[in-house]
Amino acid sequence: MKLTGAEIFLESLKKEGVKTIFALPGGVVLKIFDVLHQQKDIQVILTRHEQGAGHMAEGYAKATGKAGVALVTSGPGMTNVITALADAYMDSVPLVCFSGQVPTNLIGNDAFQEADNIGLSRPCTKYNFLVKDVNDLAMTIKEAFYVATTGRPGPVLVDIPKDVSMNKAEFKYPASVSIRGYNPTYEGNKWQIKQAAELIAKSRKPILYIGGGVIFSGASPEVIELAEMCQIPVDMTLMALGGFPGEHPLSMGMLGMHGTYWANMAMHYSDLVIAVGARFDDRVTGKVSEFCPHAKVIHIDIDPTSIRKNVNVDVPIVGDCKTVLRELIQTLRATVNGEQKALRKPWWDQINEWRQAHPLAYEQDPNGVIKPQHVIKRLYELTKDRDPIVSTDVGQHQMWTAQYFKLAKPNRWLTSGGLGTMGFGFPAAMGAQAAFPDKLVLCVAGDGSVQMNTQELATAVANKLPVKVIVINNGFHGMVRQWQDLFYESRYASSYLGACPDFVKLAEAYGAVGLRATKVSELDDVIREAIAVNRPVFLDVPVHQYENCYPMIPAGGCNHEMLLSDPPELKEKQKAGAPSSVAGEDKDTILTA
Repeated sequence: MKLTGAEIFLESLKKEGVKTIFALPGGVVLKIFDVLHQQKDIQVILTRHEQGAGHMAEGYAKATGKAGVALVTSGPGMTNVITALADAYMDSVPLVCFSGQVPTNLIGNDAFQEADNIGLSRPCTKYNFLVKDVNDLAMTIKEAFYVATTGRPGPVLVDIPKDVSMNKAEFKYPASVSIRGYNPTYEGNKWQIKQAAELIAKSRKPILYIGGGVIFSGASPEVIELAEMCQIPVDMTLMALGGFPGEHPLSMGMLGMHGTYWANMAMHYSDLVIAVGARFDDRVTGKVSEFCPHAKVIHIDIDPTSIRKNVNVDVPIVGDCKTVLRELIQTLRATVNGEQKALRKPWWDQINEWRQAHPLAYEQDPNGVIKPQHVIKRLYELTKDRDPIVSTDVGQHQMWTAQYFKLAKPNRWLTSGGLGTMGFGFPAAMGAQAAFPDKLVLCVAGDGSVQMNTQELATAVANKLPVKVIVINNGFHGMVRQWQDLFYESRYASSYLGACPDFVKLAEAYGAVGLRATKVSELDDVIREAIAVNRPVFLDVPVHQYENCYPMIPAGGCNHEMLLSDPPELKEKQKAGAPSSVAGEDKDTILTA
């Protein structure tokens, strides 16, 4: 029996086990939407903006480990979703995005709502397809999901012209695919694994440096086993949070620009770095020429292009994190004995000294303005027993959440790492909520970033997605203001937001719940009220405007060159409300004021 392209699209998605699509219609995809409207197997969540659809699909993918699916129309529909594709590409998120296209006979003729979807998406997708014949559609969809979810995951675009969605063909969905030139390596080289095991067994100051690859490969149990077996401290990138339990005694928390003091110091003074599913990005390495000067480096990654891309590597191992770690652990069992704890005791003594010398800390006056760190800390303490999924936007609040919200499990952390996309957090949280309707989903957002996709409140209300949005409201683009304070003599060029909406009234206007906490004494009760409501909530928390996020490695600095608090001049400026004389000329020096 012959089916239209739109029907083939639907049946193919069913074969892939797709349960939810995040979508926004338009002229060239109306046939597909009409078919989706007449079925009940796949939930279609109508978003208010295509960027929102893309981020929801990302959130769905990060929370489930499966490919998220977005469907947009041609022209502006496609250009609006580009940001989400670029975000997914940077963070290795499995995403399949279907875009509508003008009929094949009009491609290249500047037709209404035509855009070069293939050209636009090429730099920010793992692969893209233009389907010119309805007979190729099923195979193309199969290939798209295969490419998106295998090897190093990433976004894939399938561009479907209007006539392809309307023409008919026999439907036969392939059981498997084989793509020439695409053969991801899962098994690590045995000789290199043996080398790695030997280095680990004899190292005195090792560090496990894990990235987002641990999450998507499902390698968290193996990381825990390796760390416990060999008594190795674990540093996590922003994308790896939850890949190792935050409250585990071997956890060092996040490293990098706003990582913990002890995590960064341990990385700098280690004699062996075991990198697993991490890409040594600039926020981790800082000044590359002085990165880990005393250490040999083992790098495990499924993407061969990531190895030696930024730093020199002594033992490169190409393969799936989970598969390689299993073999590495098996090899180590034959050599590692009970002496590991004693061997590493001086290293742990040093780490604990660093931890005690400069813990994460803030001062909260019970009668003063609420500190943003206090909001995150209390949010964590009041919800951790619920095993929540936590999303963030991008900025100071993102870093504070990474520091104070100690996630225990993988797939609970949704944030934009590589691209740093403001507006990501709220729709990503909605995507996770769509995947897990009964789970507590929190979104920590800034008053600036949340306004980039506030329209999706309508989507949350219409689809009964009870996401709890905690707005850290400081009246600034906070991270921009912090850099301006430290390096631009407190000239707040376009960082002060000025007029902002009343977030309580805004939530209520959309049919959601609006709450506010203005005093420290109110905070706990209002948080409890927010999580008890089975509806979308905007919780507005006005916080200290000039609070800065520390530790901080200044741009161009090394891991051991951290600013730990506001310099004296800035402290005085904040007290007096006068312009600061702080310049940022000596950014490569150790700043520990």
